[in-house]
Amino acid sequence: MGPNFGGISLKTFSASLILLFLGILLSCGGQAEEDLEGRLNVVTTTGMITYLAERVGGERVRVTGLMGPGIDPHMYRASSGDVRRLGSADLIFYNGLHLEAAMGDVLREMDGRTRTQAVTDGIPRDRLLTPQEFEGAYDPHVWSDVGLWMMALEKVTETLEDFDPEGAEVYRSNAAVLMEELEALDSWVREQVARLPEERRVLVTAHDAFHYFGAAYGFEVEGLQGLSTVTEAGTGDVQRVARLVVQREIPAIFIETSIPRRNIEAVQAAVRSRGGEVEIGGTLFSDAMGDPTTEEGTYPGMIRHNVRTIVEALAPRALAEAPSP
Repeated sequence: MGPNFGGISLKTFSASLILLFLGILLSCGGQAEEDLEGRLNVVTTTGMITYLAERVGGERVRVTGLMGPGIDPHMYRASSGDVRRLGSADLIFYNGLHLEAAMGDVLREMDGRTRTQAVTDGIPRDRLLTPQEFEGAYDPHVWSDVGLWMMALEKVTETLEDFDPEGAEVYRSNAAVLMEELEALDSWVREQVARLPEERRVLVTAHDAFHYFGAAYGFEVEGLQGLSTVTEAGTGDVQRVARLVVQREIPAIFIETSIPRRNIEAVQAAVRSRGGEVEIGGTLFSDAMGDPTTEEGTYPGMIRHNVRTIVEALAPRALAEAPSP
């Protein structure tokens, strides 16, 4: 148990300070940090949501994303600067399903004062995965299934239209263009995955962020850590995954940009100690996108990078050396 202040845990004490600061800011009518020139001030959590809000909002919104490349949303805590940005927002979009767990108190405090919207509210509950380790909760990593992320796009569009009816035509037009792009992206993913023999469709990653990807595109998925990265992987987890890799003769395992690579390197070493061999097939973008100046800094670019990396690493040698279609 961590330190406490008069019977109050450090976590609770810190959250209380942030919420107190937030209350003071809101009672003073928090102002935007710069002139918005009539645009809506939208604050988002993850990069995947930032991308949706920017594409749909266009010139009618200014979007501020809180979590950049390599940031783990499970562990992210709102800074005082974040609280100011949230306090001055017209709209706040977040993932929901407990992805932003450490920011939960702040987001709940904002609700009712500022319009907040979980983009996953647009996804029917029967389309969500319910892992045993999160009994009573859902897997939040929905964006790895492009089809489900189209539903998040619809929720962003609907929310912007409702908040700003004058811009509804702009939002619908922008969303229609992006929807076509995502439909094409979903088809492309299926075409690329079809290049892999079914027995090769086993995806081993640093944590369980790809089960929606697996369900949508026909992969068996195994993560070293569970859905959340709050708890570190232990020796038992490493040995469990190493045993699977050796038994199934899996040729490659993958690191993630938001998770320390040492975890997967430990699996690689454990496989070698069992007389096997496995390559690190590359780096995947799971809970965060790439640098905004790169293709991987867009949602479609992130998905394309992941699929290319997975297919090339898992393909039989003859197929991997053949030119891509």
